[in-house]
Amino acid sequence: MGDSVRSIFKGVFPAVTTQFDEMHNLDVNATQRIIDALIGDGVHGLVILGTVGENNSLRPAEKRTIMQAAREVVAGRVPLLSGVSEFTTDAAKDFVSDAEAAGVDGLMVLPAMVYTPDAVELEHHFRDVAGASGLPIMLYNNPASYRINISLETLARLADVENIICIKESAEDTRRFTDIIEACGDRYVVFAGLDDMAFEALVLGASGWVSGLSNAFPRESVALYECLQSGEIEKARTIYRWFMPLLHFDSKPKLVQYIKLAEQVMGRGSERVRMPRMTLTGEERETLIGAVKKADDTRSDINAVLS
Repeated sequence: MGDSVRSIFKGVFPAVTTQFDEMHNLDVNATQRIIDALIGDGVHGLVILGTVGENNSLRPAEKRTIMQAAREVVAGRVPLLSGVSEFTTDAAKDFVSDAEAAGVDGLMVLPAMVYTPDAVELEHHFRDVAGASGLPIMLYNNPASYRINISLETLARLADVENIICIKESAEDTRRFTDIIEACGDRYVVFAGLDDMAFEALVLGASGWVSGLSNAFPRESVALYECLQSGEIEKARTIYRWFMPLLHFDSKPKLVQYIKLAEQVMGRGSERVRMPRMTLTGEERETLIGAVKKADDTRSDINAVLS
């Protein structure tokens, strides 16, 4: 695929939450409001139906509804990617057909859920899913969550799959960014996938960042990215240090609950989640709220740095 397709993989892409009403049914209007607000705050793209979007807690018809609603409100203003997170390869292939019909701009493809593949099975899963679609694809590497690492050898073998463009890297080792670029050159666009490694990843050559806490603080997330792009390292470092207590929550098992509660505290969404997830309670809840409020109370310091 040409440079015009590769160019959509650049910048800050919030992993958008899926909003639910009091009965835990889809709240399409609320989800659309969140998407519209994020675009208004300057994000460069969006990922729906990822981990933060509670993909695996949604029924197939609900996923189609979210994709269509997102496409409607985005209206071509920024690139729109959809997560592909299914239990089997055939189900993933069916899903990408739905995604194409809904009009999304690209896909973020995960390994098949529950079953832990070996390297050969993982490669064939990605090949089969990519072959079912003409859309550009971001592979999602998160060995801590999905129990399999996309090795450099696997990336090399997948280099002949034209529509696999990008890799979202969530391994907890910053050396991976350099290793991927050294091994594969410019074959893949590389994205940061963990909030609390974003600075390091972007300095080491990542072109973008799929972000969780940008749902609550999108302007600051964009400012961090733009400072690094323009070489304003000291400004970026100041933002990152201010942001880091919150960014650590993105790499914890309850990241979805943390991010949705952060949205709620900032008046941007609801903390409601679907089972098996449950909303936070007690000290865990108060710790998150305290961290968000502290960040909000000190935002003026960041604005002063940027002015």
